[in-house]
Amino acid sequence: MIISVEISMYALKDDYKAPIQAFIESLGKHPQLKLTFSAMSTSIVGDFMDIMPILNQEIHTSLRTLPESVFIIKLSGGCH
Repeated sequence: MIISVEISMYALKDDYKAPIQAFIESLGKHPQLKLTFSAMSTSIVGDFMDIMPILNQEIHTSLRTLPESVFIIKLSGGCH
């Protein structure tokens, strides 16, 4: 099933740009994801079974590195 995910990361520290950029770059290393960027979020389109394990891994890594982070995630199914 093809899904669309909109994700925003908020790094709760003074130097917030570096952790956000690192997260986006990590997502970009997965060629099965189609990424679109905006000022407030990143959109991901792909197969549910591809996206969810990648998000699990990348969010876990980010939270281990910077626990003072907030992720806002919207997921929509049935996308073409």
